[in-house]
Amino acid sequence: MAILAGGLATRLRPITENIPKLLVEVAGEPFFSHQLRLLKQNGLTRIVLCVGHLGEQIVAHYGNGAKWGVQIDYSFDGAKLLGTGGALIRALPKLGGAFYVLYGDSYLPADYAAVGRAFLDSGQPGLMTVFENHGAYDTSNVWFEAGRIRLYSKTEKPPQMHHIDYGLGVFRADAFATCPRDAVVDLAAVQGDLSRRGQLAGFEVRERFYEIGSPAGLSELDGLLRRKG
Repeated sequence: MAILAGGLATRLRPITENIPKLLVEVAGEPFFSHQLRLLKQNGLTRIVLCVGHLGEQIVAHYGNGAKWGVQIDYSFDGAKLLGTGGALIRALPKLGGAFYVLYGDSYLPADYAAVGRAFLDSGQPGLMTVFENHGAYDTSNVWFEAGRIRLYSKTEKPPQMHHIDYGLGVFRADAFATCPRDAVVDLAAVQGDLSRRGQLAGFEVRERFYEIGSPAGLSELDGLLRRKG
């Protein structure tokens, strides 16, 4: 499992001026503690954190993950931020032949095992989870039809786009074989290219996603987790 957590989190400033997004407090503890708990409940205990800005604070707080019953490794961007795809490419030696990918601001109550099975059954180099959004939570960016992703794009807007990228993906390492190393690469561009080649499998999730990438999302998830106790 790779978690992309190297961004600058500008939308959450001033909260994130001095701490990384994973350490932002949600329902009384750092967001990453909630995320770790959810992943562990789903049997995902080997985690590679792709970090950059203020990432040393995450290392200091969570270490190798033993206290939480998981194994955490770290992959740092280095001197420059590499983007979501570039950070993932740098982490490939730590990830093995196939792996889940999750954004560091996403709280996703999905059936992770079912997603993994769908990926293996598809035989494709990548899989994207999708949610039927109809523009409700953000701009719909996926044309998903008859169980297949016809197109994923953040710029093209055909009328058939009623779904949105849920935030959980699965990839084979060779999905990135043609990408440059140690360069800025956008994961969305890689996924878009796969979709155009018919190589991006789809899995529809029925339960909505939560995120802390914006003040509104942070407030909403805080309320949800406090109600759950």
